[in-house]
Amino acid sequence: MALDRWIALAFIALCCVYGYAAFFTMDDQLPPILRRNPVWPSTFPKILTILGMVVGLVVLFTSKRKAESDAAKDGAIDLNRLGDYHIGQALALLGLMVTYALTLRPLGFVGSTIAFLVIGAVILGERRFHILIPVTAVAAGSIWYLVQEVLGIFLRPWPGIFM
Repeated sequence: MALDRWIALAFIALCCVYGYAAFFTMDDQLPPILRRNPVWPSTFPKILTILGMVVGLVVLFTSKRKAESDAAKDGAIDLNRLGDYHIGQALALLGLMVTYALTLRPLGFVGSTIAFLVIGAVILGERRFHILIPVTAVAAGSIWYLVQEVLGIFLRPWPGIFM
């Protein structure tokens, strides 16, 4: 069986576990008054489960139209030329994501998000800092405003020394 079908099978298994949680365990703690609502907290997870199962089954049961020899020409990863891919950039971005998660509390959301976006863009090759820095500042500020003020979820914007 091809790799994409194994991944689809694992995805279907994950959707089954997620679906079990969505259909059978998420709504047990709801008070009786909320059980009459048309939309429950598990409605979106149920929709995601069904859509994920459909996508997984489509990938699993569709026939492969191209021959295996054509797959090497059509964007498949050639392990003999692994050095030609930008693995350093990918690993640097993964490390940057971990660093971002670790710096959210000490630097605050706005500072760590701006630093993450700027450094990530530099890793990917962006060099127009006069555009990059204002765009990342506006993006981080907008997301903070939406989460903090519109949704009402506390999100520390600055380091603890400024609060």
